[in-house]
Amino acid sequence: MQLNTIKPAEGSKRERRRVGRGMGSGLGKTAGRGHKGQKSRAGGFHKVGFEGGQMPLQRRLPKRGFVSLTAGDTAQVRLSALDKLPLDRIDILALKQAGVVPHGARAAKVFLSGSIERKVTLVGVGATKGAKAAIEAAGGTVEG
Repeated sequence: MQLNTIKPAEGSKRERRRVGRGMGSGLGKTAGRGHKGQKSRAGGFHKVGFEGGQMPLQRRLPKRGFVSLTAGDTAQVRLSALDKLPLDRIDILALKQAGVVPHGARAAKVFLSGSIERKVTLVGVGATKGAKAAIEAAGGTVEG
């Protein structure tokens, strides 16, 4: 085999379709565009979804769903993270200063992950049922 004898497989390459080159080509006269109308003319196309002035489908259908703008505002705090803090009275500001929750968080909620061995008082921080039970079992309280 030599480089000058290599050819593509028989039937794998087809000649391009020559549109509008006489009746013998099979695509003469109207060149496959049909008769008249916007789509038959040069430059005669419109934007995607355009329905000739009729209200388009994407605007006729009702809108559904909802994306909350405040979904990421509540930070989650592990119970074991509270155990490591050197404070007895814990609020959202103390959690931010300790780096437990991000500074952009507007609220925080403690969930049961790990354990707590010491007495703490949660002020203005939410807690799940399990976390609240664990904090109260250790002698602490959850306020508001």
